[in-house]
Formats: sequence, C-alpha cells, structure tokens
Amino acid sequence: MSPALLLVAALGLAMDAFAVSIGVSLAQDKLSLVQILRMALFFGLFQAGMSILGWLAGKGFMALIRDIDHWVAFGLLLLIGGGMIYESFSIEKEDVRKTDKTRGLTLIILSLATSIDALAAGLSLAALNILIWIPAAVIGVVAFLMTSLGGSMGPLVGRVVGRRAELAGGLVLIGIGIKILIDHL
Repeated sequence: MSPALLLVAALGLAMDAFAVSIGVSLAQDKLSLVQILRMALFFGLFQAGMSILGWLAGKGFMALIRDIDHWVAFGLLLLIGGGMIYESFSIEKEDVRKTDKTRGLTLIILSLATSIDALAAGLSLAALNILIWIPAAVIGVVAFLMTSLGGSMGPLVGRVVGRRAELAGGLVLIGIGIKILIDHL
C-alpha cells in the first residue's frame, strides 16, 4: 500500500471520529483541552487497536478466501462507507448536554462505535496480505489528530459540517474499495 493511499484511507477512517468529536464539542458547548485530548487518545487507540484485531482475524481465515479477497475488501469498504454515508443523513435526537461524553463508559462506547470501520479495514488489509503495524500506527495517529481538530472546531462549525465530514469519509472508503477491485481485476 502506497503512503499516499494509506494516508487517504486513514483520513477516511478518521472522518467518523472527526464528526463525532465535532458533535460532542457542539453538544457540550465547548470542550476543555483535557477533554479533547482524552477523547482523541481513546479514538486513536481504538482505531489502531481495532484495525489490528481485524487484521488478526482476517489472517485466520484468509486461506479460505484467497481467490476472492479483493471482492471481500471491496465489499467491506462498500458496506462501511455506505453506512457512514447513511449515517451522515440521519437525524440525531439525543440530548448530549447532560453528561460529559469524554468520560467513562460513554467514551468507550463512542470509541468503539467510531472504530468499527477500522476493524473492517484491518480485515481488508489481511485480505490484501499487507502487514498491519505501520497502517495501524498511521490510522491511530490520524484518528487522534482528526479527533483533536474536531473537538477544537465544534463551537465554530455547525452540525452540517460534521455530517459532511462523515459523508466524505464514506465516499473515500468506497473509492478505495473500487480502486482495490479495479487493481485486482
């Protein structure tokens, strides 16, 4: 995987973390530096960790799907990217002002929710027989940076921008899936 493609993939994966961090920041009116860094650390670690878990799981059954691995990678990225696009148009009705979303179980749930796509990306990397360590580190660092940016920008941008970021992330993941499919056909 080229460095440019890895960076684009990491940015695509980080768009949901970016969108969520904007939403959390908007809902809380403003996040402190400690809250932003805590959320960024969790989102980054979960993104990196889930991509490694996906890769390890993928390595376990790759011999069974070696002939269709490019279709599997495309399908996973299409599924996750499509889900992100769908979510970008959904209306969230939860009142998030009541609790600090950068603490406790809520932070863990948000970290997990924003890293499910990284699990699928790890499976895709296993399908393509790409070592995970550098991509996982890049995915984690980019998620950390994008979460920090989103958490800082929340008060300055509207919910529409956050939704568009998630839409862009979904489109990027689908585009990468199409590129993988074209490269293998």
